[in-house]
Amino acid sequence: MPDSNTNTNTHLKSKNQNPPEFSTPPAVLLTFRKPLIILAHIVAFAASLMFSFLLRNDMDFTPNDVPLSESWLVQQYPRLLLFFIIIKLVVFGLFKQYRGWWRYVDISDLSGILRASLVSTISIFVLWFAVVLQIDAVRGYLPDIADIAQSIFMLDFAGTFLLLAGLRMVIRLYHEEFRTLEAGRLKRFLIVGAGNAGEALLREIHRMPVAQYDVIGFIDDDPSKQGINIHGIPILGTVERLPKICKDRNIEEIAIAMPEAGHHQLRHVIRVCEGTKIRFRTVPSITDIASGKFRVSQIRDVDINDLLGREAVELDLHLIEAFVKDKTILVTGAGGSIGSEMCRQVCNFNPKLLLLIEQAENPLYYIERELRKQFPTVSIKTIVCNITDRIRVEEIFERYKPQIVIHAAAHKHVPLMELNPGEAIKNNVVGTQVVADTADKHGTTNVVMISTDKAVNPTSIMGSSKRIAEMYIQDLNRASKTHFVTVRFGNVLGSDGSVVPIFKKQIAEGGPVTVTHPRMKRYFMTIPEASQLVLQAATMGKGGEIFVLDMGEPVKIVDLARELITLSGFRPGEDIEIAFTNPRPGEKLFEELSLDGEDMQRTRHPKISIWKNIPMDRDKLRTGISELVTIAQTQNHSKIIQKIKELVPEYIGGNNQYAEVIEEENSD
Repeated sequence: MPDSNTNTNTHLKSKNQNPPEFSTPPAVLLTFRKPLIILAHIVAFAASLMFSFLLRNDMDFTPNDVPLSESWLVQQYPRLLLFFIIIKLVVFGLFKQYRGWWRYVDISDLSGILRASLVSTISIFVLWFAVVLQIDAVRGYLPDIADIAQSIFMLDFAGTFLLLAGLRMVIRLYHEEFRTLEAGRLKRFLIVGAGNAGEALLREIHRMPVAQYDVIGFIDDDPSKQGINIHGIPILGTVERLPKICKDRNIEEIAIAMPEAGHHQLRHVIRVCEGTKIRFRTVPSITDIASGKFRVSQIRDVDINDLLGREAVELDLHLIEAFVKDKTILVTGAGGSIGSEMCRQVCNFNPKLLLLIEQAENPLYYIERELRKQFPTVSIKTIVCNITDRIRVEEIFERYKPQIVIHAAAHKHVPLMELNPGEAIKNNVVGTQVVADTADKHGTTNVVMISTDKAVNPTSIMGSSKRIAEMYIQDLNRASKTHFVTVRFGNVLGSDGSVVPIFKKQIAEGGPVTVTHPRMKRYFMTIPEASQLVLQAATMGKGGEIFVLDMGEPVKIVDLARELITLSGFRPGEDIEIAFTNPRPGEKLFEELSLDGEDMQRTRHPKISIWKNIPMDRDKLRTGISELVTIAQTQNHSKIIQKIKELVPEYIGGNNQYAEVIEEENSD
């Protein structure tokens, strides 16, 4: 897990807090812990029996003026004490009562004490009547059997349970209330979710050896829970009342203790709290808690991934493993966001050899170090290479004979490619040609090209260059033994140059956060999800398909900006301004990536479809690409656009969407 998931107890032990010896028992207690626990039980057994006799005799050591030498304290108590201690020590040992960690006692521990007390009492009762009384009868000594059975034994059962349970609770109370140290001023804390996770979080906060949080209350939408207390902490209201409660109670942090909650619920909580300066935290997923991987107290900051989260991807792992395992796999653009994640995903399925192709040396160096550490058994080769260098690419294929190629290398930045159109054509079109032609020549089994939603009715040179690359791949597949497929998807969270890292940097600098237009929308998915679906689509391809990934619902960028500002503990429009800028060259207001429509064909995977289209005539396509590449060398923007329109008739130059929207708004 990232640092934000660090165990809260560990987090508390910062340099400004108290020495660690206050939060751990002295070494001598740990060394002799079990003997001390057994001794404590013996003392409790003796005290319980003593109190049982006292209660039976009206708290009198010498009832009816009986001499001390003839009293129960001298005659009966010692004789029963030895018998009781022997039986109870054995029974409580069988119930593993000497292994518990008393500072963390809970209901299950008290249940164990109750069972051990009951079994030991029954054992004592049976052995007493079956053995001891028979021996006494032979000796001519017969005490009041009924009286003993009805009073001492039953009183001792209750006393044993109460004393041992009380002793454990005192130890826990000592650690939670008296020995808990405050690390400066406590943060005023609110827990959203009064279910099992919320209750468990409260308990673990109380157990912390160094206090950091002052839990003010719970928030829950369940009407039946309103007005009740959990461990003395009240449920203050519903989510809709959060802003008022936070203001009235001076709340500083909120923990969303709903591990099973979907991203819609999380977004609702954040949006309700917009305008409050609060830090938002969340607990690990219910799966991680149940597996024991994380504790409830390992709260972390709510991340934008939580708010834009999607359902877990269901993969046919056996199919992917059969596709990847023991194969030589080449990944272009291996240092990029998508390329590096493709390498991670591939390594999970034990390839024979993984070839990392990358032009930029630093990203290549970092991903190599990461993969070698995380997957030490996977054979890896790192190769610095410009994919437009045909001689270099030919040499790599000749030497390593890759069976699968994942082509992720591309220029993706829309405004930059508008300013450098020749580079977009060279890298995205020529680079794809070189890799695809070389794979075809050397008998590569499968080539997977990663494309973009910006290739759909493109408005940018970058999107058009990717569409032309798709067309070339699809055309080459018709005459090749290699299976060429393309996979399209939209924006991925956290990728280099994407909107989320830019917004975070702007927030850290104090703003403003810049958004192109109030109505701009984008699709988002996580990098691992996209990479996994790329592998799944690759296993399904027979050649020539353009697969389209389900990106879910589009997100308004201005809403994303507000949520990021709120998550950072600031107030949108007050602490951090949102500024709307002029449209950048080539940008769309709305990306197009739908799985529905007459041109879409469903596959057996619910998140993958195939885009059906009519391929262009081969001669026309290849002649056009050749002419485009020649023009691109001149960097003449208008001529490049003119040639692109011949190859991609659906290309829409300029910013027509913005012009239409602005004209519409002005008319209003």
